Amino acid sequence: MEGKKKTGEIAVQDIALIGVMVAVIEVSKAALAFLPNIELTSFWIILFTLFFGWRILLVVPAFILIEGVIYGFGLWWVMYLYAWPLLALAVWLFRKQESVWFWSILSSVFGLMFGFLCSIPYVAIGAADGGGLIGGLTAGFSWWVAGIPWDIAHGVGNFVLMLTLYRPVRAAMKRFSFGTASK
Repeated sequence: MEGKKKTGEIAVQDIALIGVMVAVIEVSKAALAFLPNIELTSFWIILFTLFFGWRILLVVPAFILIEGVIYGFGLWWVMYLYAWPLLALAVWLFRKQESVWFWSILSSVFGLMFGFLCSIPYVAIGAADGGGLIGGLTAGFSWWVAGIPWDIAHGVGNFVLMLTLYRPVRAAMKRFSFGTASK
């Protein structure tokens, strides 16, 4: 049957859409790179999860892989392996929400917690480096506390960007029938 897609197959349109989503995230990230900890990655992962459902399961890993290829596979990259999927999971769990305030707060909390999430590998490294659990917790805590001003900027930036862009971008995506999450 030529015209029908088998269950479990990804349509060509899905592959193209996934590529476009990854490109939008990368271009947005590059465009705002001159602003410390101000990014649209969180915004796009939230919107793309809400509008395109399961496709985010391919977008996030592709984004993370491309980030590694562009910037190198350092410790920061390991952090991306769980931080960005965690955001997509949180969005999926609350996908019925439509309030701009809800998404602004969630995006802000994610920005505020990003440094904490990224301190986890430092706990493991500190513990493995002979410091034991206390040494690991001290290393992770030190790393996190040193970055709190940047996390505040990240959280405020995420809040303002979501509050400003959520309604118009959501309306545009609805207008152009980009709401394919159920398909």
